[in-house]
Amino acid sequence: MKIKKQKSIKKSKYFYLSILLIMLSLSAILPAQSSTFPAGSTSGRTTMTGEVTGIDIPLIDLSIREPETNQEVAFSIQLLLLLTIISLAPSILILVTCFLRFSIVLDFIKRALSLQQVPPTAVLNGIAFFMTIFIMWPTFSNIYNNAFKPLADGEIGLEQAYEEAMSPIRLFMYSQMADDTGYIEMFMSVGGLERPNTLADVPTYVLIPAYILHELTVAFKIGILLYLPFIVIDMVVASILMSMGMIMLPPVQISMPFKLILFVLIDGWGLLTQQLFNSIL
Repeated sequence: MKIKKQKSIKKSKYFYLSILLIMLSLSAILPAQSSTFPAGSTSGRTTMTGEVTGIDIPLIDLSIREPETNQEVAFSIQLLLLLTIISLAPSILILVTCFLRFSIVLDFIKRALSLQQVPPTAVLNGIAFFMTIFIMWPTFSNIYNNAFKPLADGEIGLEQAYEEAMSPIRLFMYSQMADDTGYIEMFMSVGGLERPNTLADVPTYVLIPAYILHELTVAFKIGILLYLPFIVIDMVVASILMSMGMIMLPPVQISMPFKLILFVLIDGWGLLTQQLFNSIL
């Protein structure tokens, strides 16, 4: 039985192979079909004319070579520093503007109200961001008019544009610390520098960390003042619950509605925003 099956399989293979060879021979003998359209159809042709062109793909060639002059080396270093500054620009803007103070104070008020999810942190940061733009708009306008636009027009160089851009920011930071220059003196003494007489005597690398510490201190002072009335409400509610023997009931669960009612009745958001602006201006 096995021998008969093998013979039948071989015969079927030979049969299909012979059919394939006959079809190939017929295709070689028969004439090729014409590319003309049938009679009565619209005239046309299947070949492309010279009017149809292909897609031109540009060639991108990048070459790396060693610098030949000192100017090329300086330009490469300047380009590297510029890319580094651009990557760190968000952090720099957060630290040298009033965004730090606004964001910390808004987070304090959220915690003082015993709120966990509302408003979200992204919303508070957005409020702080647009308040920062409102306060810093004159400074940004000076930077654009005195540094960015002349640099784009080719009137000044990169170094002069940097000095013109840093001057309004330095004035803003120093104006916030005019009444309290303790952090500037601390950094100057740690760095072994002489006591400054004017703002021009304070280096930028000293002014920025001093400003950051000053903003943190002011933000925490405002946060403590915001906490005090809400702590009083928590203490009153906790004492009432203790006197009623309701020890197992969390005081925060009862005091939070009273905090929200008080905050809404006194227009808390308006007062907080106004006082934050007054603290900057």
